[in-house]
Amino acid sequence: MIAGLWGWIAAACAIAFATKLLGYSLPARWLSNPRMGLIAGSLTVALLSSLTVMNTLANGTQLAFDARLGALAAAAIALWLRLPFLAVVVIGALVCALLRWWF
Repeated sequence: MIAGLWGWIAAACAIAFATKLLGYSLPARWLSNPRMGLIAGSLTVALLSSLTVMNTLANGTQLAFDARLGALAAAAIALWLRLPFLAVVVIGALVCALLRWWF
């Protein structure tokens, strides 16, 4: 089991390295295309959104509605109010702690 897991980890590392190497070999005119900037920006937002949802609502293989959801809502409101990022993190952590203590 362990050898199989390390094999998959090594394969993922090799794929990541190959992807980065491929990025360096692309012509500069492809990367300077405005459409490429839109695609890269959209992929970044989509990846961050999916990671946030998975870390907020997943508990193993089940959906979990707990204090993390309240913390995410509080952090979203803090971002909407344009508070500094450190304040957003602290507010999210405090709301999560308070909700876990309350329930």
